[in-house]
Amino acid sequence: MKETAARLITNIINPFLVSFAVIVPLAFEGADSTGAALKWAGIALAFSVLPVLATVLCLVRRKMLDGVFANPRRQRTIVYIVACVLAGAGYGLLWYLGAPVALVATFAAGLASIAIFMAVNLLWKISLHTAFIAGAVTILVVVYGAMAAWTVPLLFPVAWARAVLKQHTPAQTVAGAALAVAIVLAVFRGYGVWA
Repeated sequence: MKETAARLITNIINPFLVSFAVIVPLAFEGADSTGAALKWAGIALAFSVLPVLATVLCLVRRKMLDGVFANPRRQRTIVYIVACVLAGAGYGLLWYLGAPVALVATFAAGLASIAIFMAVNLLWKISLHTAFIAGAVTILVVVYGAMAAWTVPLLFPVAWARAVLKQHTPAQTVAGAALAVAIVLAVFRGYGVWA
């Protein structure tokens, strides 16, 4: 029963859905029109969630990854590289085209996070699930204030689930969350989104 609940949480509150849930509202934040917001969302998703998920599914199918959300540390390198290249290209395009600053800052934070997590991954399997939810919660609270505070408790079941499924130790879940929050706050401060 405990493992079933943990698997359900892992599958629902996963990095791909969390990214989607952050990118779409941020595309509307500061956009001139609905059409512009949809354009920003399309570009952002095309350089993040969609191709990275397709890469992961392809690697699982080719047996280069044990699973979508369950894989050894050494299998993650190729996913990090693909995500890093895409995030860099997406950031550059969004910045060049003048996307809303919160969305550009989010891509910058994502790029920094991927690069740092890729380096950490060489020695230690840090939790991406807790990093993504902690980063997302931080972004939403910074941009939307108290209205987004309801998202904060989502971090706890995600950390619990990853530990129950033995995908991460408690230290790896805490480290993933703490590092993501620190990166988001530093980048958002640099962009003037957070004072």
